[in-house]
Formats: sequence, structure tokens, C-alpha cells
Amino acid sequence: MVSCSLPEDPVREDKKKLQKRQPRATATPFSLWEEGRRKGRAVTPTPNPTHRGHARTTSGGRLMAPSSSLPSVLLVLLLASMPILDGLELGLGGDELYREILRDETVLRLKELGKISDGEGFLERTFLSPASIRATDVIISWMKDAGLTTWIDQMGNIHGRYEPSNSTDKALLIGSHMDTVIDAGMYDGALGIICAISALKVLKLTGKLERLTRPVEVIAFSDEEGVRFQTTFLGSAAVAGTLPESILQVSDKSGNTVQDVLKLNSFEATATALGQVKYSPESVGSYVEVHLEQGPVLEALGYPLGVVQGIAGQTRLKVIVDGSQGHAGTVPMKLRRDPMVAAAELVVTLESLCKDPSRFLTYDEECGCFTEESLAGLVCTVGELLTWPSASNVIPGQVNFTVDIRAMDDVVRETIVSSFSRIVMQRCDDRLVDCAVEHKHSAAATPCDPELTTQLERATRSAVWAMAPPGNGVHRRAESTPVLMSGAGHDAMAMARLTKVGMVFVRCRGGVSHSPEEHVAEDDVWAAGLALLRFVVAEL
Repeated sequence: MVSCSLPEDPVREDKKKLQKRQPRATATPFSLWEEGRRKGRAVTPTPNPTHRGHARTTSGGRLMAPSSSLPSVLLVLLLASMPILDGLELGLGGDELYREILRDETVLRLKELGKISDGEGFLERTFLSPASIRATDVIISWMKDAGLTTWIDQMGNIHGRYEPSNSTDKALLIGSHMDTVIDAGMYDGALGIICAISALKVLKLTGKLERLTRPVEVIAFSDEEGVRFQTTFLGSAAVAGTLPESILQVSDKSGNTVQDVLKLNSFEATATALGQVKYSPESVGSYVEVHLEQGPVLEALGYPLGVVQGIAGQTRLKVIVDGSQGHAGTVPMKLRRDPMVAAAELVVTLESLCKDPSRFLTYDEECGCFTEESLAGLVCTVGELLTWPSASNVIPGQVNFTVDIRAMDDVVRETIVSSFSRIVMQRCDDRLVDCAVEHKHSAAATPCDPELTTQLERATRSAVWAMAPPGNGVHRRAESTPVLMSGAGHDAMAMARLTKVGMVFVRCRGGVSHSPEEHVAEDDVWAAGLALLRFVVAEL
């Protein structure tokens, strides 16, 4: 057997265990991949002085050819033909997979963070809630463990940064969100934060962190889901500098404003303080986010990782329907102004509009420029419906419901929003009820940076191949990483207003997310961490 090796970099004796070769992963987490292929499915650093929003500061190889029965000459040719490995190793070695940190410790930390909740028996952690504050302390301790300087900005975002001495390069930001929906799974958001911390911890323990020539920073954003204040990206939009001052006066269901909640947690809660959270575009080179897919595509393809080409645009509406409240037994059916029935008709109409837009949109006025491709990915959802007074023997006086409309094509999305708003008024007039449509949130579709996406694709391919079972290296080297569009919103959408962005998706079981059934296989967590590690080494 012919092998090709590079001299191993010297490290301290107490770190030797991390330099030992790790056993290769078994085929179990990747078994669907082969099946899909056969079936054709496609120094302590100091805080960055340019960060003005530091509300609180805390202290804080060898390349070996895999075993194979192929003749040595063929193996050498295969190795020489694989540019995806060029520049990705930098002494880490193709057989250095760091399972103890990138898989075992990362999974343990995901479980630990998943237990920090405001709910009893379910996971709920919203913007600056008591559970969020407890989670902040834990995340800070992990960042310190990775050798990062930590601080919390005036919007509650947690930062962990390594700043090379005398570096003037733009920073690489890596992040995701620490908040959750109600009755959440433990991977949404947390996976991206902990994978990033783990990748940098490997660099620290192998003596590579201090060799970085460019600043790298992990950010755990305080709010992305928008559950508490019904407005998304509070954390990342503040960093990107796009959060309006008026956000401070937005209230939650208990009547507490964003400003109230910030003050309660010892933040300044002023427009000036909010402005201090903003990063300068000149100080940031790129933003990368690792996130579970929240869909079934990667599982169907049998591939653990994918790269994201772009993120769908999103609009959130609130529809208010007012009728006449009355006794359920005494008001005749023909004399009722029932907002519940009107709301029910509107919900079904929204479903029909998004399933078959051509039934509602006239060609000349609205959809002459639309193609089947532009309409692909259009989805509409009513996720919340509230009635007043909500009693079984009372005709409701008012019904409110939310509408979530997403599409890859912004023109399609805006047309659907306009069409639905017009239909609401027509149907409400027919039923003699009063209606209003409030626009709560709107975000344009976000393309990911092509060059950054290519770099992430190389890193994911390299990581997945390195974890492949022995004997399967040839065809896996030829396997291309799936390129996906994201129907879900992510912090990368807000950060795209600041810098170029890239995303990696991680396979999740059944495509399930926003549910306690949300699950990512341990080896897929490992693959994500390894891909991010190789990307950072190549990028920096």
C-alpha cells in the first residue's frame, strides 16, 4: 500500500490524545446515502475595539490514504484528482476527525441546552426570558472553553471572538439563534451555535487557533423566531443595523415592551444603545450559518449535509374579523354576523390561493410574467387563531388569525399578499362583518453568496468523504453536495444586509422541525462540525 503523508505539527504533550487517529464512522448514519445513489436520487484575546456595543464583558498532520483494495497507482491518481482536499487540511489530517469534541461533546451540549426551558415538560425559550438568561451563562462558559473573549451586546446577543494580534482583516462571523418556538426541538438554532464553538475549540486544543490570521467570531442571537414580540430577527437585525428604533415600543401579549424587557435585564434600552450593537460593513468579511434543514430533502437524498443557494422571502399578516357577539341559542342563523365562519372561509380561501394561484390571479393584471418555476415553493400558513370571548355557548365577537406567506420569488409573494388582502375585504363584505389586515413582518428573498457557497460545498464534501466507511471512498469522492433553497427564514437573511452570507443545512429525521420530535443523528452533527472546522481552516 502506498501512502502519502506530511509531517505532523508539534503540540504540547497534554494535547497528544486529541492528535490520535479516530476510528472511522460506521456506515449507519450514511446508509441512505448509498441507497439513494444506487436509485439515482439526485494567548487570551482582547475584545475587538470596533465593537461599540459591549454591554457586559466577561473574562474569559498528517494526510494518509485510506485503506483500499485498489492498486496503489490508482489510489495515487484518485488522490491527485481530488481538489476538494487542497488547502483544507493544514495539518489537521484527513484521519483526524475529533469525534470526542465535534460529536460526543457537541451532542451532550445540545441536550444540556435543550433542558433550559421556561416551560414545564416542553422546550420554550424566548427573547430575554428567565430560561434565556440561564442559557446565556452556559453558552458563555462554552465560548470561554474554546478560548474566545466573550461579551453580551445591548440586544442580548452573545459574542465569542478570537482576535489575532495586529490583524486588520475583516472578521468571519458564524452564528445562529438561541431562542426557540413553543414546544420546540433542541436542534433549531442551537446546532449552529454549538457546532461553531466546537470547531473553534478543536483549533484551540490543537494549537491552531493562534495561527489564524483573520478574526473569527461566534454569535448566539437573542431572537430569531419572533415568538415573544411577533417580529423576527431582533438579534441579527440589530447587529446588521436594520432594526428600527420603533422596535423598542413593540409589546408582547402581556403588555411588556421590548424596552421594558431590556431594562428589566439591565440593558440601557435606548435608541443610542441599540445603534451601538450595529457592526460596520468594513469590519465584517462574511457570515456563515449551520442549521438543520427543517425539511425532508436531504433525508430523501440520503446525504447528511447540503449547501443553501438562497432563502425564501416571507410576509406575516394579522387578520382581524369583527362581528356581532351573541347567544348561541337565541340568534337565528340568517341574522348572524359571525366572525368565526368568515374567518374559516378566509383560511380555506388562502389555502386554495396558494395551491392554485391561477384560479385567483388574472393573467393580464397580475401573473403575466409568472412561470411555473417562479410559483414553485409558494407556501401559505395560518398558524394561530384566537377568538373572543372564546366560550362554547357564545357567538364570537372577534376572531384574529395569523398568515405566513413565503416564496422564492418576491414578486409572487407580494402578489399573493395583495390578492389575499383584496379577497379578505370582498368576503367580509359578503358576510357583513368588518375586517382589517395588518402587515407584521416582511423580508425579501435572500440569495447566498456564490463564492462562499462553493467554499462551503468543498468543505462539506471533504468532511463527509473523510467520515465514509473504508472501501467506499471512490464513489463518495465523486458525490456532489446537494444545493437547496430554504423555505424557512434564518438569521442569514438579516445578516445579508451587512455582509455576504452562506449556509450549510444538516439532515433531520423526517424533515420535522419546530417540534419535540425534531432530531439530528449524532454522526450528522459530527459531519456538520467537521465541515465547519475545515471551512474555517481553509477560509482563515
